[in-house]
Amino acid sequence: MTTPLVIDEHATRWAPEQPEGMPLLVLLHGYGADENDLFGLVPYLPGGIAVASVAAPLAAPWPMLGRSWYPIEGLNGRDYLAVSAAAEALLGWLDAHVPTTTEVALLGFSQGAAVSLQALRLAPERFGAVVALSGYAAPGELPHDDVLQELRPPVFWGRGSHDDVIPAFLVEHTAQWLPDHSDLSGRIYPGLTHSISEQELTDVGVFVTKWRDAAAETGTKS
Repeated sequence: MTTPLVIDEHATRWAPEQPEGMPLLVLLHGYGADENDLFGLVPYLPGGIAVASVAAPLAAPWPMLGRSWYPIEGLNGRDYLAVSAAAEALLGWLDAHVPTTTEVALLGFSQGAAVSLQALRLAPERFGAVVALSGYAAPGELPHDDVLQELRPPVFWGRGSHDDVIPAFLVEHTAQWLPDHSDLSGRIYPGLTHSISEQELTDVGVFVTKWRDAAAETGTKS
């Protein structure tokens, strides 16, 4: 039996450090980065939310530094069961550290985006929105995909026109899958490689603000 992956709770960065009662945006970094990487986005995000930047459960293979959510054996070697294992680790971290009454959204880059979308598929009612940057939706069917088709949660999918890291077949699959399973806001940024631009950050800020406002309204009604 494979040992479940576990996220190191002590590596998580929080802003503010005691975010009780606030909608929570969880940041999932990319391959070879760590919990410090996306934490630099906090100044670009709207006020009135808490942010938690988590560290992926695996060490990147030597000699690369940083962490990884799942192994990559070449650009086309992604194991989608491993993506699910990473998403399960994220859900385990949430269960342990975030009350079920908290409104939660995910923001992931690259591997973190793939894990964010997979977590949404595994627990569609746990998340109010997903921001997927330079990532993809894993192929294959999951038991709750039909629930997503009913709920159609807001998803922002941003990528660069010159991003050659994510294989074309995964981009094509994601472009077909997301419109059927989400309320999709998609943007392609001309000339952008496998990275995040200022314009994309502006668009993300608008999207997250809408989620925050919707989360606040939900909290008022409950």
